[in-house]
Amino acid sequence: MSLSLQSAVAILGESLHPADETRRLAAHVAEVEALLEEDMTAFEGGLREAVSVGPEPATHAAVHLVSRGGKRVRPVALLLSAACFGPIPRAARELAIAAELVHSATLLHDDVVDEGMDRRGAPTARRLWGNAVSVLAGDLLLAHALERTLAVAPGAMPDLVATLRRLVDGEIVQLRGRRSLDMSEATYERILRDKTASLFGWSTKAGARLGGANRVQRERFGTFGERLGVAFQLVDDVLDYSGESTGKTLLADLAEGKVTLPLVLTVRWRPEVEAEVRRIHAGDSSNLAWVRQAVLESGACEEVRRRARLATERAVSALSGVPEGAARALLEGVARELAGRAT
Repeated sequence: MSLSLQSAVAILGESLHPADETRRLAAHVAEVEALLEEDMTAFEGGLREAVSVGPEPATHAAVHLVSRGGKRVRPVALLLSAACFGPIPRAARELAIAAELVHSATLLHDDVVDEGMDRRGAPTARRLWGNAVSVLAGDLLLAHALERTLAVAPGAMPDLVATLRRLVDGEIVQLRGRRSLDMSEATYERILRDKTASLFGWSTKAGARLGGANRVQRERFGTFGERLGVAFQLVDDVLDYSGESTGKTLLADLAEGKVTLPLVLTVRWRPEVEAEVRRIHAGDSSNLAWVRQAVLESGACEEVRRRARLATERAVSALSGVPEGAARALLEGVARELAGRAT
């Protein structure tokens, strides 16, 4: 299996139910290979090289995380955005690496803040090298991302700095939940847009910029990316409850003050659930299964699925006026299939 095909399976295959995988992948894998084979090969090689540059043991922690793989949705979205306007330039490959470096940095930092134990099927870097090394490894990756962006696409720097600010703001707002559990939908939406959607938006806008998009088109791609990020996170929230979850993730999230939209809506519709949620947040997990069942029975997951589909269609609609072609079709297909994970 070629590297590009592995990338396609990681992005598209993980977004589908197993029964649908073969049928639906067939329509996309060949196009992904044709469009991104050389670029994804260069991306993976450049990413491995980037996370290896710097002093040990920070590089060990970074390599440990990145070598575990990932969906690579942000860099692929960036490359496809550039491809909508012609051949993918070398600078777009560099920024695809920068996007993944930023994402990886946030994971290293999040695991420290959340006291995470496992990531991508392996012990977190903080467990192996300690919190200080994990934080500094994340800082190192952010420095690499900024240097790379400044070198190849200085015009994208202001947007990247603004995105980093939003990532930090979202993390701080979420961190408040450790002290006082906030069940408001407004707080959830702010965290969603800052922590997840902002980097998606930067990736697609930066890709379009490097592809030669005009100002209006760049803004359209930024909107597409943000809405894609919203749909992506909404689906993940549903899967915490209706997927192959053991309940451990739910317990960890609540204990850390994190609430997701299915739970927010359940508490709104069934106020008696809030008392049990607050007990879990305080450390009493005896009614965890009851809360999960209450969420499943409330209809909240169906509502979040509906919102994910709506966000996806709004994302696709943002691409109106963009030249039609294989790259645009793939962007739309990836968006819809990511939302399809929750169906």
